[in-house]
Amino acid sequence: MRISSPATALLLLAACSDRPADTQVLAKVEAEQSAAAADEGRVKCALAGAAALERVCGVERTQEARGLVLTMRHPDGGFRRLLVTSDGRGVVAADGAERAKVAIVDPTEIEVALGDDVYRLPATMRAAAK
Repeated sequence: MRISSPATALLLLAACSDRPADTQVLAKVEAEQSAAAADEGRVKCALAGAAALERVCGVERTQEARGLVLTMRHPDGGFRRLLVTSDGRGVVAADGAERAKVAIVDPTEIEVALGDDVYRLPATMRAAAK
């Protein structure tokens, strides 16, 4: 069996131990993994109507004649495309018949619902690392 993350390994060890899990250690590991995923360009998403957001969706940025297009890559190979606007709406669906619904989560994040997929994006997208 392959353990895919340090947090998973810690949870398994805690389950096998008589001692309660150190929640501070687990929280630190989860925060480090979240920061690493963000640095790799992944964002939180809930796909196909899932209730929980997970940092598993990739973001590709492409400059086109009509503006910056964000391609939201799903772990299963699926994707959605969003066009970044300059009129205050944030993003709109770049193609397709479904309309993107944008909600402000806090001053640093927006939530974009497109069909039954939801994405949590930074309010200002960082440029890709060079």
